Formats: sequence, C-alpha cells, structure tokens
Amino acid sequence: MFTVLRNELIAPRLHRILVLAPRIATARQAGQFVMVRASEGEERIPLTIGDADSAQGTITLFVQAIGAGTQKIVSLQPGSSLQDVAGPLGMPTEIETWGRVVCVGGGVGTAVLYPMAKALAAAGNSVTTIIGGRTKSLIILADELAEFCQAVRITTDDGSAGTKGFVTSELKSLIEAPDSRPSTVFAVGPVPMMRAVTELTRSYAIPTVVSLNPIMIDGTGMCGGCRVQIGGEAKFACVDGPEFDGHLVDFEGLAKRLRMYEKHEEACRLSGN
Repeated sequence: MFTVLRNELIAPRLHRILVLAPRIATARQAGQFVMVRASEGEERIPLTIGDADSAQGTITLFVQAIGAGTQKIVSLQPGSSLQDVAGPLGMPTEIETWGRVVCVGGGVGTAVLYPMAKALAAAGNSVTTIIGGRTKSLIILADELAEFCQAVRITTDDGSAGTKGFVTSELKSLIEAPDSRPSTVFAVGPVPMMRAVTELTRSYAIPTVVSLNPIMIDGTGMCGGCRVQIGGEAKFACVDGPEFDGHLVDFEGLAKRLRMYEKHEEACRLSGN
C-alpha cells in the first residue's frame, strides 16, 4: 500500500498528489511513469512521475479526473492509500546537452513536460518553455518552471493569460529569431497540438521529441494496448517510449486508438462504476 501524503487541486479537475513510494523515488528518471490502481479490482492508470524526492521517499503524480478510474484516485484524501504503484516504467528521457531547447506543453501535458524540462535544465541546456491552454485557469506549473527555465511563455485561446493564440505561434517566433532558435524541441499535450508542433518543426528540420499517451493496460508490453506506429513500424509506448521522434509518429492512428473507449467511459461515469 502507498500512502497519500497530500492531494491538492491545482486546476479544474487536475490534482497534484504526493505519494510515499521510497523505492520508486530513488530509482525513477525523468520521463518515466508508474501504473497506479486505487484499490483491488480497479482500472490500472498510467501516470507520469512528475517529481521525486529520494530523501523523503516521495513521488509527485499529476492526475486529471476524466474517466472513472482517475476520479477514484483523486478522491483519496491524505492518510489513505493507493493499492498499487508499480514502476518506474518506460524509457527515461534522453538527456543531452543540446544547448538551446524549447519545451512545449499543452493543458495537462505541462505536468508531463515538467520533469523533462527540469532534467534538461540540470544538464546545462538553456530551456525556454511554452505553456498553452484554453483559458487562464488551465495554465499550470508556470511558477515552478520559471525556477529553472530561462523563460516561460504562456498562450491561451481566449487571451485571458499571456498571448492570445496557440503555442505554435510562440514557437515559430522563437525559431525565426536568430538568437532564440532551438536545436531541439520537446512537446507534450493533446494529439492535435503535438501534431501541429511537429509539422512546424519539420519544415525547419529541428529534431522534435513527443511523449505519447495511448491506451495502456499493464505497462510492460504484454497487452499490446499502447501500440503506436513510429516510422511505419509498430512500437509499444510502455516499453519503447513513451517518448518518440515526433516526425515519425502516426498521429492519425494514435488519435483513433484514444477514442476507442469513449462510450464505455461515459457509461461508467454515468453509472458511478
């Protein structure tokens, strides 16, 4: 059992949960995830390890309450426990000293991007982060990212915070300025956003890494649920990823797989099961 030490709402339906998991806290690397189960018989949920403190033996999870499984996880109060937290799983982020790096986060994808950006900055890269959201209340972790990023740029669809527009506009402005053109781009967020970012960087021949979130059941490559097409070859996000070369990802196929269980999730939500 894994004790929940803190559970706070940081944006609509998005919780930051601190969990006691000493072995995972010591072993994890940026980009890796855990498979979480609230209680016996519940759905397994893949969650990025947002941060870790090996001295305190804690990991930080960011959980967006959308489906039935995530709603049960965010309902847990401090002092209660998660049945299972298995990991760390997946390949860690490939950290090199590229020089100038731009990290692009959309919505809750910013929580997944956070440990990647932190590790890139710690390796000596100059990191600029672009955060996008529909409105101000959906912009997360801006202050935390500002602690180690050279700059944090914010965009919102409605202009309620930062620049009105999409993250791709901010990214394009950085690319076209000679003193801010990145050597590498990392992007995490909704599939349409990641696809738009990779199409933009493709035209400038800038290497781009994306973190994918397909349907995942066991996190060990056994079920095949997280199968994605990368450069025309089948890969499993749980063991080969979750990070891949964005210019090789079949985003259309990924989007279709993510929609497979929408009706089932809606039925579970309405029934309370």
